[in-house]
Amino acid sequence: MKAKATGAGASPDPAIEQGGHPTLRPRDAASLILIDRSANVPRVLMGKRARAHAFMPGVYVFPGGRRDPGDSRKSVAAPLCPEVLDRLTVRTPKRFTAMTAKGLAIAAAREMEEEVSLSLTPRSEAGAFCPDLSKLRYVARAITPPGQNRRFDTRFFACFTDEIEADTALHQDSSELLDLTWLPLNNFGDLPLARITRIILGDVNAALSIDSSLPFDAPIPFYHFRHGQQIRDRI
Repeated sequence: MKAKATGAGASPDPAIEQGGHPTLRPRDAASLILIDRSANVPRVLMGKRARAHAFMPGVYVFPGGRRDPGDSRKSVAAPLCPEVLDRLTVRTPKRFTAMTAKGLAIAAAREMEEEVSLSLTPRSEAGAFCPDLSKLRYVARAITPPGQNRRFDTRFFACFTDEIEADTALHQDSSELLDLTWLPLNNFGDLPLARITRIILGDVNAALSIDSSLPFDAPIPFYHFRHGQQIRDRI
């Protein structure tokens, strides 16, 4: 599909502008958008990044972080849906393999457990980190623009609270994410959110309005920068 520039991202986001690092290569990262669809308006779990963070301090984000080298080697209770696995490999370098894609999904599950104390590991696997990846949808991808002190190629996954065994009422703040909040998808209030986060929240809300099941094989938006302009492709 033809790429187009989006005015919302034509200039660096002041919430994350750190400046002066145009040659940093983006590192693989993953985030998990946990959706509660029990009420009329779906809600997503977000938390505020601690002020000590060098990247986006004080901004509300989804649980997530960079992919660690060992993530790809971790065991899983169930693998990614084949359609999700296939789509994760689109528009990637040759060194990106199915194991890399698995590692990204595991990173999203690991970060959610570390940051908010909610687990994708089934109760039958109690005592071990062994996430069930089969319910994860791939819903967005975004690359941090050049010029930041950290750059990430982030894949955004989503799943529904009723599809996991964890009691989502038992989420807990951590040193990474504070003031955990269930945010209605139709009302962001005055929470400080990065521009790309607002855009992706809007994308997820739109996707839910089209098909409330979030199909595993649906095309997803891919945000990246070219000549100082943010480009929105679909992959």
